[in-house]
Amino acid sequence: MAFARSRQALAVAGVLGLALGVAACGTGDDKNSSNAGSAECGAYEKYDGHDGKKVTVYSSIREIEDERLQQSWKEFEDCTGIEIDHEGSGEFEAQLPVRVDGGNAPDLAFIPQPGLLKRFVDSGKLKPVGADTKAMAEQNYSADWLKYSTVNGQLYGAPLGSNVKSFVWYSPTTFKEKGWTVPATWDDMIKLSDQIAASGTKPWCAGIESGDATGWPATDWIEDVLLRTGGPEVYDKWTTHEIPFNDPQVADALNRAGTILKNEKYVNGGFGGVKSIATTSFQEAGTPITAGKCALHRQASFYANQWPEGTRVAEDGDVFAFYFPAIDPSKGKPVLGGGEFVAAFADRPEVQVVQTYLASGEFANSRAKIGDWVSANKKLDLNNVPNPVDKLSVGILQDEKTVFRFDGSDLMPAAVGAGTFWKGMVAWINGKDTTTVLNDIEGSWK
Repeated sequence: MAFARSRQALAVAGVLGLALGVAACGTGDDKNSSNAGSAECGAYEKYDGHDGKKVTVYSSIREIEDERLQQSWKEFEDCTGIEIDHEGSGEFEAQLPVRVDGGNAPDLAFIPQPGLLKRFVDSGKLKPVGADTKAMAEQNYSADWLKYSTVNGQLYGAPLGSNVKSFVWYSPTTFKEKGWTVPATWDDMIKLSDQIAASGTKPWCAGIESGDATGWPATDWIEDVLLRTGGPEVYDKWTTHEIPFNDPQVADALNRAGTILKNEKYVNGGFGGVKSIATTSFQEAGTPITAGKCALHRQASFYANQWPEGTRVAEDGDVFAFYFPAIDPSKGKPVLGGGEFVAAFADRPEVQVVQTYLASGEFANSRAKIGDWVSANKKLDLNNVPNPVDKLSVGILQDEKTVFRFDGSDLMPAAVGAGTFWKGMVAWINGKDTTTVLNDIEGSWK
């Protein structure tokens, strides 16, 4: 999933960046007189013919990330005359179905759960992509990515942003001072955790509070571990319910994750004990690393957006990330990730044009240059990705040898993946046993 957080200083910087972008490209009032036909508008000529039209977009992208998003398509707006009206919400997953079912659907939505996307297809609410969007998406994304938004042989959404979830964040500065070594295997990671705990510091920090989406960070833990213990074949069977949710292999993965997340000696650095994980926001969860109150935080590439202003993200910086280590080397090095899909509830020409543009290389590179963003778009130039963790992520996503699997909870039916699974992980953190939790989730899968 892709979420954003609020930091006043960052927000000011984002607004300044947005203002500069507007100054460079012109305002909405003068776009036709000063920008149309200009050199920078050449890339947008194929989208012309819809001046004065508005396209509404709804997503989970908020605050500083919302500002960056609007900055990224400002030139497109100025050159084409199309206004993109974006609204981000922390209750996106819960409110989108309410709006759609209530007849108040946005033109476009950035949907991070293929299961939720399919729900709208099955109810006849979503529009298949037009020919231009389909061609753009097939040109710029792999078949593996397009399958996640394909239902009954039809494409219903083009990929947008992406993320790599198989990362553990840490402080290179602290590791150097303490003489700690980045672990290459799971066993090495546990030994390091014991070493840190023995020094008097809680080695891990975690947080799964996320408004209506509370619980999702814990589902990522289980998915990443299952990919490493069961391999991609077992993972695929689990996400499609070919094996039950409470299969012994899933229970083993949950219990292995519990050796960290439910270990009072390991968590929750900077916040409290195990149960504090349930009430710690995912945005704040890793920040104790910068204060030396914890050492390790498993979270996706997009967590680069959450560090305090001035935090240097680099291999020799304040924070960086390493690959979540393999457990069974024979399973290879699978990568868990996620992303959003641009799905349309309307098929007006201007809506199709915006949907096509968002699948283009022009958009991917425009957004990447602003920073802290990842995409599997093949046209994304690594030179336009400033953040070193994001650069690493894009390299992984573009590597044809990567064994990539999409976030499992996002692949499941929304009632399970974004419902009982999320809630079940909260109950598990709060003390409910593995067997009961998995049986409850399995019983909810209809």
